[in-house]
Amino acid sequence: MSGWSEKDVPDQSGRVAVVTGANSGIGYVTARELARRGARVVLACRSEARGTAAVDRLTAEVPGAEAEVIRLDLADLASVREFADAFSYDRLDLLVNNAGVMALPYGTTADGFETQFGVNHLGHFALTGRLLPTLLGTQGARVVTVSSPVHALSNIDITDLNSERRYRRWTAYARSKTANLLFTHELARRLAAHGSDVVAAAAHPGYADTNLQTAGPRMSGRKGSERFMRIGNRYFAQSAASGALPTLYAATAPDVRPDSFTGPSLAMWRGAPGRSWRAPWTLNDRAGERLWGASEQLTGVTYDALKV
Repeated sequence: MSGWSEKDVPDQSGRVAVVTGANSGIGYVTARELARRGARVVLACRSEARGTAAVDRLTAEVPGAEAEVIRLDLADLASVREFADAFSYDRLDLLVNNAGVMALPYGTTADGFETQFGVNHLGHFALTGRLLPTLLGTQGARVVTVSSPVHALSNIDITDLNSERRYRRWTAYARSKTANLLFTHELARRLAAHGSDVVAAAAHPGYADTNLQTAGPRMSGRKGSERFMRIGNRYFAQSAASGALPTLYAATAPDVRPDSFTGPSLAMWRGAPGRSWRAPWTLNDRAGERLWGASEQLTGVTYDALKV
């Protein structure tokens, strides 16, 4: 992986990719570079207007790129269902579960889930499940879910997935990122048990300059924290383009293994993609099974083709 860059992304001609949260930041760079290599890219964005603007920007930067936007609000399971219904392709080579929120004030989704758990995990769980038949029908398909080193701050609490007993914004974020890794672990296990060649892997951007860091302080009116985050992004973070490299690697490199976790190689902070450390609880089979069962019950989306 040493020195791996966006120039090393292999040819993607004839392939179809869905990238959630692709109107800005890491998601946008991921969509752009996949399109640059020939993929047909669907930008799955909560705001259709911002998604359309992103497509216009992308096609200006990559003339001839094939890209479109389909609205997706991961905080609303009805929107997830509508996205899956609107996805009309007969193949899906890459599903990049990139969109996310971080350290927000307490809130709930349209379906009553704590926002960070609902958007970061349950929304992507439901989306992947609804697109599963198309993924299974596409040889060599991949599902890449974006987590974070912050997952190491907390394991999930299976008895309080929606933080109803006590809410701490960073703990809730860490738990949602642990859930991303447990989802990847259990999805990879189930795919292998059914003899599928679909690869489920995870990635993280390290510390990258995106609007993710400032959204929480802005929503809660903490202007000092927002300024602090902006300063940190300016002087310490790597660019969104560099932050997207682990996702691009996990999505396209030929040697990516199921349930792998790719991130920046320098202290999980910045640098070329490399194998990333993960907390041992994210590899616990029993925890993965329990989270999977709870997620099916909460979302109503069942992975019937992967029943164990």
